[in-house]
Amino acid sequence: MRNATIRQLQIFSVAASHLSFARAAENLHLTHAAISLQIKQLEDVCGTLLFERIGKRVFLTEAGETLLDHARQILQSLKEADEALLALKGLKGGRIAVAVASTAEYFAPGLLAQFRKTHADVRIRLLIDNRDTVSRLLAGNEVDLAIMGRPPATLDATAVAFAPHPLVIVASADHPLAQRPGVTVEDLAGETLIVREAGSGTRSAMEEFFRERSLKPLIGMEMGSNEAIKQAVVAGLGISFISQHTLGLELRAGRLSILKVEGTPVMRRWHLVRHKSKHMSPALSAFWDFVLEFAPAYLRKLA
Repeated sequence: MRNATIRQLQIFSVAASHLSFARAAENLHLTHAAISLQIKQLEDVCGTLLFERIGKRVFLTEAGETLLDHARQILQSLKEADEALLALKGLKGGRIAVAVASTAEYFAPGLLAQFRKTHADVRIRLLIDNRDTVSRLLAGNEVDLAIMGRPPATLDATAVAFAPHPLVIVASADHPLAQRPGVTVEDLAGETLIVREAGSGTRSAMEEFFRERSLKPLIGMEMGSNEAIKQAVVAGLGISFISQHTLGLELRAGRLSILKVEGTPVMRRWHLVRHKSKHMSPALSAFWDFVLEFAPAYLRKLA
C-alpha cells in the first residue's frame, strides 16, 4: 500500500460510499474514465479487486470494505492535521463539508451565502442528495455535518432541531380541488400522486401520512427531483406531497396551489446533524452556531 496515493484513496472513498463510479465522477468533477483509471491503479497496488459488478449494480469486495475503513481514517487524520497546522499559523480559515437533503437545496445556498459574508476565508463544499445518501455520508465521515429532516436512527449522532418544516399537498392552480375551501383525505383517493423516490425523507413522510389515515394513495409517477415533480404537477399530471419550502416561485407565480387538506400541513423539523465523535474545528463550530442562530428567521420568510 505504500505506493497508493492520497488522491486514489479520496476517489476510492467517494466511489465506495455511492457504490457508483458515475456519481463519484459527478461529485469530484472528473470523468468516468478518470475514476475508473484511478481505481484500477489502486487495485493494482493492492493486488486485488476492490469492486465487483453484479448485473447493473456495483458492490465492494471484502478487500474493498477493509480498505474503506482504513482510507477513511487516513483521510480524516490528514484533514485534522491540516486544521491543526492552520490553527498554529493563526489563520482564520478552514474547510467544511456540508451535506443537505435535496429538499433543503432551496434554502441551504442562501444560508451559506449569509455565512460567507462574515467568514469569507472558510472554504465550503456542499453536497446535495436524498436522505439515505446524506445519512451514509455522515456515517462514513465524508461530511462534517448535514442539514436534513429526521436524523438517521442508526447513527450515533448529535442532532439539533432548528426550524419547522411544513409538508403540504399541492395541485395545479386550475385543479378542481384547488377551488375548494376544504378537502378531505378521502377526496384524494382517486387522484394520481407524483412522489419522490424511495429513500427520500419527503417520501417517508408522505407514506406515513396516508398510512395513519388507512388510505393507500394512487402513485402514478416517481421522480428523484422536486423540480421535476413541481413541473409535472403544473402540467396537470397529478398532485403531490411536497415541502412547502420548495414552492416559493410557483406559488408567487400562481402556477401551483396548496390544497386545504385536513391534517395538513404535516409539520416536521429541520435538523442540524453531526457524528457524535466529530472533531469540532473552529470553522465547523462557527457554522454550526450560525445555522442555529440565523436559519429559523431565514426559513420563516420562505414558508
